[in-house]
Amino acid sequence: MTISDIAFFSELEDIIRERIDNPTDESYTASLMRSGSKRIAQKLGEEGVEVALAAAAGDQNEVIDEAADLMYHLIVLLADQNLNLGVIAKRLQTRHSG
Repeated sequence: MTISDIAFFSELEDIIRERIDNPTDESYTASLMRSGSKRIAQKLGEEGVEVALAAAAGDQNEVIDEAADLMYHLIVLLADQNLNLGVIAKRLQTRHSG
């Protein structure tokens, strides 16, 4: 993984936050936020299952596609909860050092 790869997650968080703060009818992110926390959590769960099923089937391209969907929905869920990937990274760092 490159620094550019990691930086994209921060950029994606910014894009998602922008779409939440300035919703449009065309925005899937805005639509998802309007549907509420329960629906966002449900979508995250669905994507997690789809990643697992793709892995069980041995389909790497499908794993990549579903993992991308999972990451997107995780970032939306974190935004819905007023959290971000930085908080998660810090928690992982704490666990690793302890």
